[in-house]
Amino acid sequence: MKIAVLGLGQMGLGIAANLIAAGHEVRLWNRSPGKAAPLVEQGATLAATPSAAAQGADAALTMVADDAALDAVLTGPDGLLAGLPKGALHISHSTIAVATADRLAALHAEHGQRFVSAPVFGRPAAAAAGQLWVVAAGEAAALDDAAPIFEVIGRATYRVGDTPSAANLVKLAGNFMIMGSVEVMGEAIALGERGGISRAAMLEVLTGTLFNGTFHGIYGPLIAEQRFRPAGFSAPLGLKDMRLAGEAAAALGANLPVLDIVKAHLADTIAREGDDVDVAALVSAI
Repeated sequence: MKIAVLGLGQMGLGIAANLIAAGHEVRLWNRSPGKAAPLVEQGATLAATPSAAAQGADAALTMVADDAALDAVLTGPDGLLAGLPKGALHISHSTIAVATADRLAALHAEHGQRFVSAPVFGRPAAAAAGQLWVVAAGEAAALDDAAPIFEVIGRATYRVGDTPSAANLVKLAGNFMIMGSVEVMGEAIALGERGGISRAAMLEVLTGTLFNGTFHGIYGPLIAEQRFRPAGFSAPLGLKDMRLAGEAAAALGANLPVLDIVKAHLADTIAREGDDVDVAALVSAI
């Protein structure tokens, strides 16, 4: 397939590298072109604009930081909308608002293009290894056409509906669970430490007994060792996601009491530790 990859942060780099290795024809765009150098050496082509990257593509993948960044990539004479052929796919892997996904679906329909929301669960190491979990929503035929891409970048794909924004709601709910779990695990380890039990011992017991899931194996060591840099999932992006989760909850009339605690601790952490720490650093506020 001819695939454009727009956004070469830690996640986008891994996604693009796996698509190149799988034999797809990959064209790249990134706001900082220098990040594309290692991928160009692997056989990709670097484009000057999102529009140029998308020209002739079967699918364009976007993985950018937030809604504003995605809008900037899409719109204007050099934007993705201007270059993506009619009938081609835009697959958004970014964590964005439900309302933004609904708006983009309508916008692509106006341009005769197809839109799939496919946010992912997994940190940069999982992206590099092609082991992301893909949560996808959109028209069935569009999801079928996107399946070969998902097979390259992920270990599993979960189809959650024919409305693209459904995938974004699932992703926001999942990220809320990640933050809430960091909060609870941090509180538990802090309680043990206050009583004279080392963080390492607490981690060994908790993850060796009842709490031995994927989350606990990834975030437990970060919490116990207070290893917050480099950030695989930065605290500012986590706070952004929690704001979007709150907006989604308000729109649906749902109540998320834990969310206020998580947001307050993330904001406090960023204020004290800086914006380059992992979301696991929110335990420093406990």
